[in-house]
Amino acid sequence: MVIRKKIYSKSLGDACVTTFMFAIIPVIYYFELWIVLPRFHEPWGVTYIFHFLMGNFILLNVSSNLVAIILTDTSISGKILPSDVAKNWRFCSVCETLAPPRSWHCPSCNACILKRDHHCMFTSCCIGHNNHRFFLVFVFYIFIATLYSTVFNIQFIYHYVKFDSWISVVKIVFPLATLFLEWTENQLYLSFILIVMLGCFFTAALLVYQLRLILNGLVTYERNEKLSMYDRGKLDNLKVVLGKRWMLVWISPFMESELPCDGVIWETSNSMKAK
Repeated sequence: MVIRKKIYSKSLGDACVTTFMFAIIPVIYYFELWIVLPRFHEPWGVTYIFHFLMGNFILLNVSSNLVAIILTDTSISGKILPSDVAKNWRFCSVCETLAPPRSWHCPSCNACILKRDHHCMFTSCCIGHNNHRFFLVFVFYIFIATLYSTVFNIQFIYHYVKFDSWISVVKIVFPLATLFLEWTENQLYLSFILIVMLGCFFTAALLVYQLRLILNGLVTYERNEKLSMYDRGKLDNLKVVLGKRWMLVWISPFMESELPCDGVIWETSNSMKAK
């Protein structure tokens, strides 16, 4: 893995969203495992330890994959490129170099990104060939974490929040807005629960969207332009992103999984069928 040198946010929007991501993960972790979980299971009992270990396993994968996304350099910088224009290659006037197929310039990162999918504000970097694996697994574990937490949080609301007036209903429906008017512990907890639920819906939609792209051998630009030249079949498409040990990468980002492509040379679907 080539380490990205300039990992700082290039815009105020990126900085704010990335800072929020790094702040909210430990806050929600503390809320769910140290406040919500003890309400339903006796601390350090068998079921408590099971859920506690699961929570820490999920946190480890969320945080380590997040760091891997940010640190992995997926630009064309340092790549040995041909001196003449090949098929589907383009000249990038900003980088003043040839850009391989499926590589596009990102104005935020100010670099051409190998197999660029999109620029992610949550990580302040582009998702491309070398870090797409970490991004997919990161989204997967965020979804698992928020879904897992929502199951407990619904019970938490039912048992510990009173529905004795219309005001209490408003507090539940609009917890963040009410928090500015009534800064209480319960209202703060409701705000955390809302953030977790929104995160669950958002990551579920993002996970489905990403899996559909990956399984069809596409990136966002190719989908939008209705280009489909690199479809290898669903399993091989998945390996292009997750690597040859695609079944094991879900365990940890430290699991080695060699990618079948270098991100520079791409065979089209027609050339693969001709073999």
